[in-house]
Amino acid sequence: MKAVVYEGPRKVSIKDVPDARIERPTDVLVRITSANICGSDLHMYEGRTDFEPGRWFGHENMGQVVEIGSGVDKVRVGDWVVVPFNIACGHCKNCERQLTNYCLTAQPDPKMAGAAYGFADMGPYGGGQAELLRVPWGDFNCLRLGEDAEQRQTDYVMLADIFPTGYHATEMAGVQPGDQTVIFGAGPVGLMAALSATIRGAGKVMVVDRHPDRLRLAESIGAIAIDDSKVDPVQAVLEQTMGLGADNGCECVGYQAHEPDGHEQANLTLNRLVASVRFTGKIGNVGVFVPEDPGAGDELAKHGKLTLDYGMFWFKGQQIGTGQAPVKKYNRQLRDLIAGGKAEPSFIVSHELPLDRAPEAYEHFDKRDEGWTKVVLHPAMAGAGA
Repeated sequence: MKAVVYEGPRKVSIKDVPDARIERPTDVLVRITSANICGSDLHMYEGRTDFEPGRWFGHENMGQVVEIGSGVDKVRVGDWVVVPFNIACGHCKNCERQLTNYCLTAQPDPKMAGAAYGFADMGPYGGGQAELLRVPWGDFNCLRLGEDAEQRQTDYVMLADIFPTGYHATEMAGVQPGDQTVIFGAGPVGLMAALSATIRGAGKVMVVDRHPDRLRLAESIGAIAIDDSKVDPVQAVLEQTMGLGADNGCECVGYQAHEPDGHEQANLTLNRLVASVRFTGKIGNVGVFVPEDPGAGDELAKHGKLTLDYGMFWFKGQQIGTGQAPVKKYNRQLRDLIAGGKAEPSFIVSHELPLDRAPEAYEHFDKRDEGWTKVVLHPAMAGAGA
């Protein structure tokens, strides 16, 4: 099968790799019809992780079931399914607590927890930016979709990661009806957090970024756009909240946060949230941070350490929730919001491309080029598609 294979920093190619296949009775084999390029793929693409050359990316996947193992009871050949990026067994201590993002069974390293498709340090599993995907514990990990699945792929594929991840940010931040919520980052996850805050009834949603195309998308769903290349975002939030600060906030940028001039500062968005969220407010951090970052520009960040404004964080009595999203905790209810016409996460999609245009898509998405807000790859699409 063909897949998007990592060759080294900022280089991917389309290559033939061994076909995904049923390996255990509980496996499901999915023919991938839609696979997103994710912002967290870019950390690996840029060489900022220990993702090994020769492996292939892809953790935001949906498609049609083409084969099932003998131990699969619920999923059937022909079903349209979307697959959480978390690979989870469903029966370990963490899975039983809905913490499928920290499955103890799927992660082969006993010192670690959590597994994912095509992702650094999260097991040996192949990614879905390919023609086929093996889904372990298929009954547990496949979310079946309705009759409109094929026609609404750009909505439903967002259930694999970014829609539940954005929702998880608002859950950790405790967004309630009427709240004033600030979101740092208007990439795909930040925009999904803005959508989720709106769904949860926030009275005012403020989104901080500096890319005009992304800020326009935030405004398209009723959020207030704050361009941090033109104004001090903390002061802008205070002005929007009578000087008190937002009720809560979401960090959707991660360890490669940087100033408008490009200077990287891993603690930038977290400290801005401490400053712009009010006393006793909550912060949800879903932007990726890592234990080691050899490519960082300062010694602390190289070892995954940050200079957090902890004194002010403590003084204000704030709380913070962190980590990857437990997709299964939210994906069924979010699926039903899509099916019922209450949520259309596809508003962020800028490009639908065939698999063989992935190298071009990675290059543009990595540069945050104007108009490249979210790319969906379709392995079955003709190569000349645009």
